[in-house]
Amino acid sequence: MALNSFPQVQQQDTPARLFRLRCQQWSDLPALRHKRRGLWQSISWAEYYRSARAIGLVLQSAGLVRGAVVCVLAENRPEWLYVDMAAQCMGFVGNGIYPTSSADQVLYILQNSGAQAVFVENQEQLEKVLAVRAQCPALRTIVVMERDGLRDFADPQVRFFDDVLQEGLQRGHDASQALAFEQAIDAGRAQDIAFLVYTSGTTGDPKGAMILCRNVMFQLTQAPQYLDVGVGDKSLSFLPLCHIAERMSTVFNPLALGVIVHFPENAGTVTNDLREVAPHMLFAPPRFWEKMYSQIDLFMRDAIPAARWAYAKARESAAQLVEAQLSQQAAPAQGLATQALRWATLRNIKIFLGLQNVRSAITGAAPVPAELIRWFLVCGIELREAYGMTETCGFCAATPKGGIRLGWAGVPSPGTEMRIGAEGEIQIRGPNVFGGYWNLPEQTADTVDAQGWLRTGDCGELDGNGYLAIRDRLKDILITSGGKNITPSHIESLLKFSPYITDSVVIGDGRNYLTCLIMLDQEHVARHAQEQQIPYTDYTSLARAPAIAALIRSEVDRVNQQLARVEQIKDFRIIDMLLTAEDEELTPTMKLKRKVIARKYAGLIDSMYSTAKPVPVVA
Repeated sequence: MALNSFPQVQQQDTPARLFRLRCQQWSDLPALRHKRRGLWQSISWAEYYRSARAIGLVLQSAGLVRGAVVCVLAENRPEWLYVDMAAQCMGFVGNGIYPTSSADQVLYILQNSGAQAVFVENQEQLEKVLAVRAQCPALRTIVVMERDGLRDFADPQVRFFDDVLQEGLQRGHDASQALAFEQAIDAGRAQDIAFLVYTSGTTGDPKGAMILCRNVMFQLTQAPQYLDVGVGDKSLSFLPLCHIAERMSTVFNPLALGVIVHFPENAGTVTNDLREVAPHMLFAPPRFWEKMYSQIDLFMRDAIPAARWAYAKARESAAQLVEAQLSQQAAPAQGLATQALRWATLRNIKIFLGLQNVRSAITGAAPVPAELIRWFLVCGIELREAYGMTETCGFCAATPKGGIRLGWAGVPSPGTEMRIGAEGEIQIRGPNVFGGYWNLPEQTADTVDAQGWLRTGDCGELDGNGYLAIRDRLKDILITSGGKNITPSHIESLLKFSPYITDSVVIGDGRNYLTCLIMLDQEHVARHAQEQQIPYTDYTSLARAPAIAALIRSEVDRVNQQLARVEQIKDFRIIDMLLTAEDEELTPTMKLKRKVIARKYAGLIDSMYSTAKPVPVVA
């Protein structure tokens, strides 16, 4: 597809025009469902459209014009989408702010984007904005979605969402204002900015990536080719909508596919809501899928002996079939009793996880352990990888259905060019490449060259069949004092597959050997401590227990057996703090920030290199 072409879906070349068409075609069908007080409430496509129009008209009446930035600071919920699609239709620029952001981080994004309106979820988020609004001269209006704790609150700059929605619905009844909304949709162009996505800022201040309408439309042409879902199928939205993957999955892919997006009641109910919804499509990073595997591991520990026996036998017989599939050999013959046991046991596991209907299970955003892919294949779920980034408007390569190759992330999407540049860097060109960084022309030029090639910062390789392998971030590759190049993400992914390890950071740049810092999986390690009668009082005491250090040493030793000698971990330390997205060590998407880790735990790291014979101890 030519770079200057404008991709279309249903003869529409902007997301706003496609949204309008779908709301007409599917007007009475459910578009969204939200769980409130234990009950699922449906919102039709027609209601979705009326709500987006209402928000757009009120923002216009507040003085916002085409190109104005509108921010949302909230968890996933229908109101998030009303605001985002209102921005699409009116020609505003939508932007999400992570709910875990501090007031200073909110200030940076509001200032940097020049936001004129911000929609916040509740009192907690409102207080962040009120604390910094004096430093945001462009900010015109603040809208709060929930009234809890704000019953007597009054501020001339702050309005409540239900009031805004009601005013907008009334405006929508006025023929002239309704026409103005339609005209705004018609005025949109494929080369306009659709929305901003601020990068996580792991190596500096976050940058606002400008995602264009044509980027979105190109991705929507690809969606039916890698997602096996259609009108009326179900998805669950629980990852941050500020992230490009969830933004595409929740806001835009339904415009191409017609899936019904379900919003959990809150972050703590996701597991139960997943079982209730039983989605047909599910995207999540490897950590989420690893948690599912761990759930079954914990469940089987408490199961009766007959259930554990059935699970072991089912896994054994299914593993034989999986290995034959992966090696492209004939499947071994199995008796009817074995087939029946496997089907019944693994079916129950899928129901327990809420995955009995899944036809498209996708993972990405981090390295995926091969054993995790194998385990889901054993369960009858083809967990396929996708590779992409904010600057490619989401995925640009994915594993084709039936085409899993362990260690490979799939093939480039049709219309996307991919090459391996200097130092093994993956470079991409196509209609999915973003429009640059907001108000940062020099950094844009450093990232996208004059021929349109995007430098991803990832190193990898392409094989003769077009399959892509991701090795690591270029800046994360370690060079030991002996001159050996080490890709730490591979080692870290092996460690994280342990049920006792939730994350790890491999250390070794310029050093004689590799070490690592480890974050415990609290649930599994606590269960182990209870079973082994290891005393502890809190997470810190658990992490410092010598018996837990010995447990982690056994896990490290197990991983070392799979590695070349130069890659093996010679020592480790356990981080004795339970980190959350609010901590500086983690990005909002729960990725460890290597530079912050290296700075904050410098003393701990140095202690692993202070003796000739490293001895594993904890922090």
